[in-house]
Amino acid sequence: MPVVLVAEELSPAGLELLSSEFEVRHLDGTDRVALLGAIPDADALIVRSATRVDAEVLAAARSLKVVARAGIGLDNVDVATATTRGVMVVNAPLSNIVSAAEHAVALLTAVARRIPAANAALRGGEWKRSKYVGVELADKTAGVVGLGRIGLLVAQRLAAFGMKIVAYDPYVSVGRAAQLGVRLVDLDELLRISDVITIHLPKTPETLGLIGKDELERVKPGVIIINDARGGLIDEVALADAVRDGRVGGAGIDVFATEPTTSSPLFELDNVVVTPHLGASTEEAQEKAGIAVARSVRLALRGEFVPDAVNVQAGGVVAEDVRPGLPLAEKLGQLFTGFAGGLAAAITIEIRGEIVAHDVSVLQLAALKGVFTDVIEEPVTYVNAPLLAKSRGVDVALETFEESPDYRNLVTIRGVLADGTPVSVSGTLTGPRQVEKVTAIDDFEVDIRPQAHLAFFRYEDRPGVVGAVGALLGEAQINIAGAQVSRRKAGGEALISLALDDAVPQDVLTEIAKIIGASTARSVSLRGE
Repeated sequence: MPVVLVAEELSPAGLELLSSEFEVRHLDGTDRVALLGAIPDADALIVRSATRVDAEVLAAARSLKVVARAGIGLDNVDVATATTRGVMVVNAPLSNIVSAAEHAVALLTAVARRIPAANAALRGGEWKRSKYVGVELADKTAGVVGLGRIGLLVAQRLAAFGMKIVAYDPYVSVGRAAQLGVRLVDLDELLRISDVITIHLPKTPETLGLIGKDELERVKPGVIIINDARGGLIDEVALADAVRDGRVGGAGIDVFATEPTTSSPLFELDNVVVTPHLGASTEEAQEKAGIAVARSVRLALRGEFVPDAVNVQAGGVVAEDVRPGLPLAEKLGQLFTGFAGGLAAAITIEIRGEIVAHDVSVLQLAALKGVFTDVIEEPVTYVNAPLLAKSRGVDVALETFEESPDYRNLVTIRGVLADGTPVSVSGTLTGPRQVEKVTAIDDFEVDIRPQAHLAFFRYEDRPGVVGAVGALLGEAQINIAGAQVSRRKAGGEALISLALDDAVPQDVLTEIAKIIGASTARSVSLRGE
């Protein structure tokens, strides 16, 4: 039973999902000795923000297939090293977006109405209404820095307060922003016109220190600044100076450059509200994160595509029309290598039909996963399949075409062997039940299901071959579930395709090939069938 190592607190619902299929072990991920001692046996590691998953941990992990972060940020996970080692890294990108957005709004209203300071004063025996006069949000301009999932939720909530919304995000088009009711501006204009600035960006080399001393000198006097995204996006010292000088009217800060921290110049200011990184700290967010990563771990350990994987070289969201094609593409990859009898020097994955309206890059990963499944001993995943191709000098290309004359959608894997021999296999999904079907082997038209055990013989067309093959398989106690003969012309080259109940041993395969004079004889067993 695969071992899932839970290094930090996980919701009961997430643990329940895992315990039904895996052995779940618990430890304190901040205990370095315990982590390094336990990781060699783990197939999956689940962490939050405190456990450091670095190169040392990954090097000690003999069986690790997936690292799951029960939250959004991945600052504590060495994603690059994990990718090199073929370890999938997943997070829970949607788990806390509502909680984070609501916390940003809570910070804003607390600062605007000076609630924490008034609360502390009243509890201290002071009734001073005139000292804690706040400001309304209605009819003010809110500048949203980063119009991603959380930024958009914040924009929607602030619009409900009657605020005008502008945003800075170089990765969002003007048309898309207009659809959302947001006006895009550059950062300088946002700083100049905003009464409220709220930041919702990831922490990257480009965003680190985005708002510093120079930027704070250009803000609208009295602006309120909110950051519950990532520490380090705002220069905390410069922000404290701007608040003291009155250029900034107040701030709500949930994240800090160094965490945990109990010391910051911001803590000395009454009109700054601070919280200890509570953006995701709601019961609902923790429950969602636990369930999300548990589901991702299950998919990863089953060898399936994981939509929330951050280091898989494909679009993060797989369209519903694309998803059913993943198992087919993987089986075609296995069939391709099995029929070729070895690894191709170059491979092209060709996708035709209506499906190309979506991002189909994940089908390339599925096909490559199948191509290498029977080539190497180590597990092949959506993460390491492209690395395996690169390390073995296999050139890989993806081609898409809207035209598909014979099928609604068609997946074809074409390749060239080291000796120049071309090989190709094609398949499609048919009918309302999306039944998998192999439609072509090389340039022979076929119509077979990609069942567990298949066999193929290429020979010169003549009477008696099918009977001879059947008799020899019968002698070997191998039952034929289905058979089809494809040929270009009578008496020319032909291909017999067989679906079998059992795999054909190599000695039987060799004997059949010798008796019928086959130029190609292959037995292919598809994993997962």
